[in-house]
Amino acid sequence: MSSTKTILVVGCGAIGGIYAAHLAQVAHVIGLDANAEHVNAIRTHGLQLTGRSHITSHFEIHTDPAALAQKPVDAVLILVKSQITALAVKPLLPHLQGNPVLVTLQNGMGNVEVLSDLCKLDITQGISLEAGRFTQPGVVEHFIHGEDSWIGPVRGSLDRMAWLGELMNASGMPTKVAQDPRGAIWSKFIFNCVMNPIGALVLGQNRARYEVPEVAELINQMFVECEQVAKAQGIELMFDPMHIVKKTRSGEMTMTKHAGSMSLDVAAKRETEIEALTGYMVRKAHSLGLKIPITETVYRLAKGVDFAARQT
Repeated sequence: MSSTKTILVVGCGAIGGIYAAHLAQVAHVIGLDANAEHVNAIRTHGLQLTGRSHITSHFEIHTDPAALAQKPVDAVLILVKSQITALAVKPLLPHLQGNPVLVTLQNGMGNVEVLSDLCKLDITQGISLEAGRFTQPGVVEHFIHGEDSWIGPVRGSLDRMAWLGELMNASGMPTKVAQDPRGAIWSKFIFNCVMNPIGALVLGQNRARYEVPEVAELINQMFVECEQVAKAQGIELMFDPMHIVKKTRSGEMTMTKHAGSMSLDVAAKRETEIEALTGYMVRKAHSLGLKIPITETVYRLAKGVDFAARQT
């Protein structure tokens, strides 16, 4: 591991901001974000993390990919919404210097395929179990911290990207490196496929996901269906997708007010990641000849909420 590594973080909102702020303590971080007000605040005051982390981090940040010319980077950490992966990465590629590893820790499936089609660079995929939310320009609330993230190569060797896991650990972001991280990715993917649309359907009220028995049972049934999709592909889950839910139900983990990023998108009248999450799960189940009726019903309802929220 070298403290001279340069990491480009594409998308410095909630999760991107958490990673950028931590990594800036042990590496040279450059941020790229389309929100000019957020970028200006970070330039002026630094990026402030509140909640589980209390860090004010100062790093170089831009809105224009052209500003990256002549600035070699070792890794590009992509943390934009799945539906804008190509939109964010394609204009960036002509300005990348060196031979960086592309790293996706995004929610949802399909991002690796998009990146593979866009370029020939090595690609690393993984998941993060950190959680946070953008509260105002220059400020991110960090409310779940310390759960292991996982990364592993998709294109390129394990040796080519192992240093990044070491760097993340050094920054205080626990990370495990695996040759095949699909078991961890699908564990987190199942969690998101279930909990994100439910969070949107209950209008962002997290208590409804835990204190309404009918909703809790719906969640249980969706987890069972989604785990069957992983099993049918021969994927051995790396951890229990329900573990955060179980910890919250038992009181071991404090219930947050956050009901998932999809509920925040609905509240802000933004397009959600429903197609890269539960929509992908439904399509994968169909391709495997599986029926997941409860999950498919939630997907259809979430599609309606996604559409309706953006009409008002």
